[in-house]
Amino acid sequence: MSLWTRISAALAALRAGEPLSVVFDHLRVAPERSVAFTIGVIALAAKLAKADGQVTRNEVRAFRAIFTIPPGEESHAARVFDLARQDVAGFDAYARKIAALFPPGDPVLRDLMEGLFQIAMADDDFHPAEEAFLQEVARIFGLSEACFRALKARFVPDLAPDPCEVLELPPGAGLDEARTAWRRMVREAHPDALRARGVPEEAVRLAEARLVALNRAWEAVQARHAA
Repeated sequence: MSLWTRISAALAALRAGEPLSVVFDHLRVAPERSVAFTIGVIALAAKLAKADGQVTRNEVRAFRAIFTIPPGEESHAARVFDLARQDVAGFDAYARKIAALFPPGDPVLRDLMEGLFQIAMADDDFHPAEEAFLQEVARIFGLSEACFRALKARFVPDLAPDPCEVLELPPGAGLDEARTAWRRMVREAHPDALRARGVPEEAVRLAEARLVALNRAWEAVQARHAA
């Protein structure tokens, strides 16, 4: 049974009236754990796309860029997305269930926030409703204000990311402190480490973009100290 077929079956249970909490509890063991994660992420993405009042083609394309949908499974993926995007009600429930799949502060949750920011910015407009949505999801995920500001600076135009913020360092942090933070965050986000922990492949792909940003921030910090 494919991932998307299991997702479709889980959605059928939801539509038949089984509570969301019960469905997610059934899906918290491998391989269903990846199904629960995927349903939650797609639901959040769809509800975020709807947060500003309309779902644009660019937002749908951004969703497809984040998730690789196997040939023949497009209808299952579309069913998940369309069901979730009907309104934004209940997005916090999906966020809580995703957070419950991982230990507190797991880097996967931060990587997921990056994917949500990509969808929010797909139409080149950061709507206040989208910002409120993302702030609440970040709070549920237990992400710090510094982490949220760093993500916002990376993705929202006219907010140039400060390398210290990307590395979640206080202003004026020393080179050794920056190196320690960079190494720790790179270890956390490395695809091999994520796969070894059984993290769903969708989250691994999100982490790859984070590695690029971390390396750029570290290069900028080194250049700043060398000047």
